[in-house]
Amino acid sequence: MSRWPIIKLGDVLRLDLIKEVIDPSIAYEMVGVLSFGKGLFKRETIDSGNTSYKYFLRLKAEHVVMSQLFGWEGAIAISKPEFNGCFVSPQFPTFLCDESQINRGYLGWVMKQPTFWDDLGSRTKGMGDRRRTLNPEAFFACQIQIPSLDEQHAIVTRLDTVTDKVRQVEAKLNEVEADAERLLAIRFREIIENADWRTMAEVAPIVKREVKINPDTTYTEIGVRSFYKGTFHRRTMSGAEYTWQDLYWVEHGDLIFSNIMAWEQGIAVAGDKDHRCVANHRMLTCTANPNISTSGFLWYYFTTPEGFSKISAASPGTPARNKTLKANVLMSLQVPVPKLAKQQAFDNLKTKLAEMKAKHTETRQALKALLPSMLEKIFN
Repeated sequence: MSRWPIIKLGDVLRLDLIKEVIDPSIAYEMVGVLSFGKGLFKRETIDSGNTSYKYFLRLKAEHVVMSQLFGWEGAIAISKPEFNGCFVSPQFPTFLCDESQINRGYLGWVMKQPTFWDDLGSRTKGMGDRRRTLNPEAFFACQIQIPSLDEQHAIVTRLDTVTDKVRQVEAKLNEVEADAERLLAIRFREIIENADWRTMAEVAPIVKREVKINPDTTYTEIGVRSFYKGTFHRRTMSGAEYTWQDLYWVEHGDLIFSNIMAWEQGIAVAGDKDHRCVANHRMLTCTANPNISTSGFLWYYFTTPEGFSKISAASPGTPARNKTLKANVLMSLQVPVPKLAKQQAFDNLKTKLAEMKAKHTETRQALKALLPSMLEKIFN
């Protein structure tokens, strides 16, 4: 049994549609509603009467806005001062709260709950997710728990305060990481300032360790994500399923280029989990000469604008027709080779930055779970 009274939204909300007939001489700053309780956002401006609608709805800062098409999946939100005077299409009805009964901020938090979206979903009309619609009458029929106004205000204050603190912590984490990245880049430039330059063929030649496929043995195939996002394991299959292609062993520390995605920053260093995985012919596996360079240092060079421009130039073609990195051209590229001790020291700095980011990721995950946990405790 609920500890708070249960009411229908129609008891505390009313439609407030401010219709404005389209004027071709006016530019309309449009607003949309994100699904899953993520709020309002500004869309492209519509001008010169470039719309099929005969009118738009003007927003107030005090409005509650609902998407008739996607309200059932949480596309419903409270407005804010920054959206005052903007417009939504007629598919987004607007409402005002009876502030003598409900705190608009409290309703905003209620509307962020998955259980509320489920209730909305049960009241939609139409077949299929992209044909379901939610009308104002169905919205009014939704039931919510409503404590006293004082308690509503206390809940809003508490949740808003936590949200602000979370935002501050996330901003600080981003700031710390950005500063560390800048310092790392400065250190890299200092290290290579007077360094020798050699070809990749001298420093980290392509090594192909051919796999003699056994049909009864299981092999895990490796892939490289774009945008320097590292390696991933594509699939694990028996040798019998690999018989149509050539495979090569991957070892820890290999510098791997995806020859069809290097132009999209598909470059990575194999880690412990990748050791003795296999790569297909699309992966160019390079092994750094341990007396000259480190794979981590070379990888960082190819993430710099200068280094990546060389990879891009070595990958002719277009995305639609495969911009393929040529192995012979890759081997001819000139790379910086400072003293090995300096490279190793730089790699240690890079490792410390990665460890810091990993801790920050854990913190962000905990922060992300905080508000849903609080909402669950408060409302359920």
